Amino acid sequence: METRPARRALVTIVAALLTSLFLLFILGPVVGLVASGGSRGFATFTSDHELRSSLLLTAATATIATLLGILGGTPLAYLLARRAFPGRSVIAALTDLPLVIPHPVAGIALLLVLGRGSTVGGALYQAGLRVAGSTTGIACAMLFVSAPLYVSAAREAFARVDVRLESVARTLGDDAWRAFARVTLPLSARGLTAAAVVMWARAVSEFGAVVILTYNPKVASVLSYDRFTSYGLDEALPVAAVLVVFALIPLVMLRALRVERRFG
Repeated sequence: METRPARRALVTIVAALLTSLFLLFILGPVVGLVASGGSRGFATFTSDHELRSSLLLTAATATIATLLGILGGTPLAYLLARRAFPGRSVIAALTDLPLVIPHPVAGIALLLVLGRGSTVGGALYQAGLRVAGSTTGIACAMLFVSAPLYVSAAREAFARVDVRLESVARTLGDDAWRAFARVTLPLSARGLTAAAVVMWARAVSEFGAVVILTYNPKVASVLSYDRFTSYGLDEALPVAAVLVVFALIPLVMLRALRVERRFG
């Protein structure tokens, strides 16, 4: 009988040790980066026009990509959550595919489709829309790699809404669109907002697909890499530290949404 408490205590100690080591591994590099380059980063931010421009470009293109993801991904997420049809699992798997392929490979795939040498990219270029090597290309790369996160989270948000509430609205005279707008959308709004924030955060942090499709103009992640390869670690630290702090914004927003949901 005395061995059980001893085993439980041993398991607790081992679990606490493993958890501490895991947290140290996750948080240590980030804390070290901010501590090493944070003060210099913010000092550099006030005088470094290229850094400010890259952060503004990053935020703007991530926002555009997120808005496009909401417009195209919301109907798809609702369809996957509410409708049973042949091939639904295949479509869901294909939608998640950008999450599991290496992002430089995603950039190469986008370049093959949207580059000037391709049929689609050539036609767009002739129409006056340049994709590769432009802000449009950055938004496309961000959209490709981050939209699956939105679709997956939005699908879960719709699935949590009781379908019987939609049926009640339909019996009261609402058509399908009106029932969606008056019932489903308000009840899933917080989940959809959280999904959009996650997508925006993923878009902001993207590097691999962006650097293949559009190296210039530089988003913040590409600028950090460029300064590391051109000038070394010392010059890359301030940019990287600012980018880490910049990435905290959506995490704070997500935490606020969760607190609001808990006490709302």
